[in-house]
Amino acid sequence: MTAKSPSATTASVADATRATVQEFLTARMAGDVARMTEIFADEVDWLLAENPVVPWIRPRSTGAECATQAAEMARYTVPEDSRATVDTFLVDGTDAVLMGHLSGTVRATGKSFEGPFALRLTAENGRITRHHLYENSLSVAAACTPAT
Repeated sequence: MTAKSPSATTASVADATRATVQEFLTARMAGDVARMTEIFADEVDWLLAENPVVPWIRPRSTGAECATQAAEMARYTVPEDSRATVDTFLVDGTDAVLMGHLSGTVRATGKSFEGPFALRLTAENGRITRHHLYENSLSVAAACTPAT
């Protein structure tokens, strides 16, 4: 019988985290709500700064609620104008951090938003248990606010 070294165990946890996050990103880009619901844990530590003028930003806690955020955002934005790029993908154990840039256009106002983002995810047993998104919320709010 051979024992795994701590570094081998750490590497396998990081590999599992990376695989789960990749699955999440694939499902997110495809708009596959059913798959995202499977990937999110039953209860999720969700953080996205509340913004009352942005209809797709609200508190969420269940996997099903979290999975529908992408579909809600798609209803309120122009799909062909939506962009997200990931420039950095860091993994440490069960935690992953993605950094990049996002942009889009709000359907109701015709206004655009853009800016950098950071997304902290935690993956445990193949499911996302934490989803904390930090983005340019002022730009998103301004795009959702009708001209006066």
